[in-house]
Amino acid sequence: HNWNSSGTCSDKHFHIVEQVLGLYVNSIICVLGFVGNCLVIVTYAFYKKTKSMTDVFLFNVAVADLLFVVSLPLIVYNEMSAWPMGPAACKLLRGSYSVNLYSGMLLLACISADRYVAIVKARRSFKLRSLPHSRLICAIVWAAAILLSVPTFYFYSCYEPSHVANVFMLDPLSEDNLTSWSPEYVCEFKFSDSGTAWRAKVAIPSTQLAVGFFLQLFIMIFCYTSIVFTLLRAKNYQRHKAVRVVLAVVVVFIGCHLPYNVTLLYDTASKFQHKSCKESDALQVAKTVTQTVAYLHCCLNPVLYVFIGAKFRNHFRRIIQDLWCLGKRYVAPRRFSRVTSDTYLSARRSVDGSSDNGSSFTM
Repeated sequence: HNWNSSGTCSDKHFHIVEQVLGLYVNSIICVLGFVGNCLVIVTYAFYKKTKSMTDVFLFNVAVADLLFVVSLPLIVYNEMSAWPMGPAACKLLRGSYSVNLYSGMLLLACISADRYVAIVKARRSFKLRSLPHSRLICAIVWAAAILLSVPTFYFYSCYEPSHVANVFMLDPLSEDNLTSWSPEYVCEFKFSDSGTAWRAKVAIPSTQLAVGFFLQLFIMIFCYTSIVFTLLRAKNYQRHKAVRVVLAVVVVFIGCHLPYNVTLLYDTASKFQHKSCKESDALQVAKTVTQTVAYLHCCLNPVLYVFIGAKFRNHFRRIIQDLWCLGKRYVAPRRFSRVTSDTYLSARRSVDGSSDNGSSFTM
């Protein structure tokens, strides 16, 4: 076994993988997720009004994903180094991270159910898919996400681990070590007794598996299987093209989240079994890699659920055109002032006057 001076495993491979993924891959995920979800929010705020239940769900998914990628750098920093802020910030960061995770998953389940009602139960969809209903459902989703995150808010705390002094103060009698060493705090789970620790370390990941993955997977498979059969019965090229979109949504979700949840399930089932240092290191590496793959889904949500629709792509082009026109107006105001003003106003009239009664998630 690879043991360090404190008598614990060193997990050297895990720390190497954590540094590489934390610095490079997660940085790319944060940038792409931030840009993509900001474009969705800006489009709904200034260009496209939320006219359908799908639009309301997509807007809330973008908000949840945006909050997720904003908190991700702090989560990665906390996992790679000591926690520099106090206990309140620790609870807020970890709790909000959990809320965004649950809300994003539950909202994707709502989108699947909404697509099922709109296509398979088209005759009843007008009564069920109203804006007041969609706003009520979103409020329930966010409330459920907060309720499911209560254990995270409660048990996460900022404290100094008992083994830190053993790691950094190799010689307790040396005055140099005593003066140079300063306490380092972590933002992790903290329990009052072993019984509470056992129950929480099983219940929290089990809830995440049940609500954050298996519930969403079951709803998605049921709804999209019914949608595919309904679309295949329709002899229409656009409908058959929409089948590929549905399959892409399912494949991407399973590809991103299945590896991490299988690893999490194994880790939870073997939580209190003795593992060698090599097995512990391999499990930590697997959790880190598969978790990073799961994070990719927040970047792909805008592409799969929004930009794949023709109407939303048109709004995105108008955003680029308006930014370009505004940029030219400020860079060269004398030369381009009249042209850019006319272009910008005409673009805005085309947006405001466009008829967009359908959903942005075009099937």
